[in-house]
Amino acid sequence: MQIDKSTLVHPLPTDELFKRKEKFWRVKLPNDFINFLKENNGGRPINGAFICNDREYVIERFLCLLKTPRDNTFGMYDIDVTLTQLEERLTDNEDLIGVDILPIAVLFAGDFICLDFREDIENPNVVVWNHEESAELEPITYFVANTFSEFISKLE
Repeated sequence: MQIDKSTLVHPLPTDELFKRKEKFWRVKLPNDFINFLKENNGGRPINGAFICNDREYVIERFLCLLKTPRDNTFGMYDIDVTLTQLEERLTDNEDLIGVDILPIAVLFAGDFICLDFREDIENPNVVVWNHEESAELEPITYFVANTFSEFISKLE
């Protein structure tokens, strides 16, 4: 999969920022995802189409990690900013500290590609989160891939 490098969001995330986010979210981000963001933070894929449940989805943009999103023109694409907007629709556990489902890419029409940590906080699945069907404390997701790398291979 290729990313349009002119669409990257700078500054690119550092190891320190990843560690801080993992501690705050209480998850272990997969290394393949970390390495992807270090090179492609917030980028738009040249070919972002994939099939899930006999439906074609298109990635508009991968989300980014920023130390201070409010100071960046593309801060609205920061993962934490997106989490804040959707938080209670991305978990079925009202007592949760951290995250269950972490949005990582915006799909056409308001859905998101997410890392789903509900079964394993160190090895998340990749899912489509459906915004129309999800309600507060009732996220609706569709399985896409076992790993982030497997998901990326579906875009090639």
